[in-house]
Amino acid sequence: MPDYKLMAKQIEALAGVCGDFLPLLSNASAVLNEGIERINWVGFYLIDNGSLLLGPFQGSPACVRIEIGKGVCGTAVREGRLLRVEDVHRFPGHIACDSASRSEIVLPLCSGGRIVGVLDIDSPERGRFSEEDEEGLSIVVSSIEACADFSRLRL
Repeated sequence: MPDYKLMAKQIEALAGVCGDFLPLLSNASAVLNEGIERINWVGFYLIDNGSLLLGPFQGSPACVRIEIGKGVCGTAVREGRLLRVEDVHRFPGHIACDSASRSEIVLPLCSGGRIVGVLDIDSPERGRFSEEDEEGLSIVVSSIEACADFSRLRL
């Protein structure tokens, strides 16, 4: 099981160096990529002029823009909640950025009471993510929300 509390502390320490969202999310994606096994993509999509724009990530090239309400990421934003998908090929409207991905977990990121983006993690294994991952990643997201300055985003 990944040590999500340790990852959250690492991200908080990195925020002490610079709380601007861009370097912080870049480092957070690296921390998560190093700390979570059996994943093939981890990164962030950020709200930009009414849709999600690709942000810092680790993995293969990804979809650049996702409309709100489309795919797992856009649906998580529209519904304002975490989504854990056992098999992305069974998710209505799934956007296949990487055909190797089988399961996905997406957590909204908030600032000032508004969703500003999502943390998105994919795995080539069906059913890779658990309730424990939900709880642990929620701790990580809370740390990012507390530390990151999202004021430059074009919401």
